[in-house]
Amino acid sequence: MTRAAIDALRAERGNVLDLIASLSDDEWQLPSDCDGWRVQDVIAHMSAVFVTVSGGTTARAEPPTDDAERNADAAVEERRGWDTAAVAAEYERSSETAIAALAGLQEPPMADTVIPLGNLGHHPMHLLADALVFDHYCHLRHDLLAPGGPLQRPELPSDDLRLRPTMTWMLAGLPHMCAEALTILDRPVELVFEGPGGGTWHLRPGTPLVEVVEGPGTDVAATVHSNAHDFVSWGTLRRPWRELGVQVSGDEVYAAAVLDAINII
Repeated sequence: MTRAAIDALRAERGNVLDLIASLSDDEWQLPSDCDGWRVQDVIAHMSAVFVTVSGGTTARAEPPTDDAERNADAAVEERRGWDTAAVAAEYERSSETAIAALAGLQEPPMADTVIPLGNLGHHPMHLLADALVFDHYCHLRHDLLAPGGPLQRPELPSDDLRLRPTMTWMLAGLPHMCAEALTILDRPVELVFEGPGGGTWHLRPGTPLVEVVEGPGTDVAATVHSNAHDFVSWGTLRRPWRELGVQVSGDEVYAAAVLDAINII
């Protein structure tokens, strides 16, 4: 189970509430590193996800689709004309309700119940908490705060508390979200992440999806070294992996093709 993700999510909620309290009127309207979204829109998006998790409804794309990004855009568009006080109030209210609901999903049988999440894949319900930790970690550190985002604030923690559930979600979702692109994977590739949240995993061919297995691989074609914090950036295509000090040994051409196929949402 991923009960630790609840503690991480509560900590990340605190970071968002502190950030909201510090924002000037002008800062709410600054463009974030999410294309087309202001700071206000990113916060509205995180709030809308909490609304959905706690059983509420938000706008969805038309025509209906299982594309998570298109549905996220629709929920943000629904809130685009709200004033900042309404966005802040919804985030505070919906996050409290949703985290309480998520805490109740960490015990069987609900924890193990697999649900469809559109093009994000099919996942046990306990992983929803990890998914939201990932969402917060990514948006706060890579889209809102400098150097990637527009807001000059003290650096937020990038520790095991937050990065372990973030990595859990990213590696659980990778086979589903990158299914078509990763059909090129015909030999194992080892991923070694240093620092907080780190560890060793390997990708290996599977049917119908590639498999992500924790621990070193055997007969790997290549080994990739990075760190978990940077993986959040290059694994979501916010920054190219080639610019973030990722090191590759073994069949570099093949490894590059595999890394280029990774796009986690």
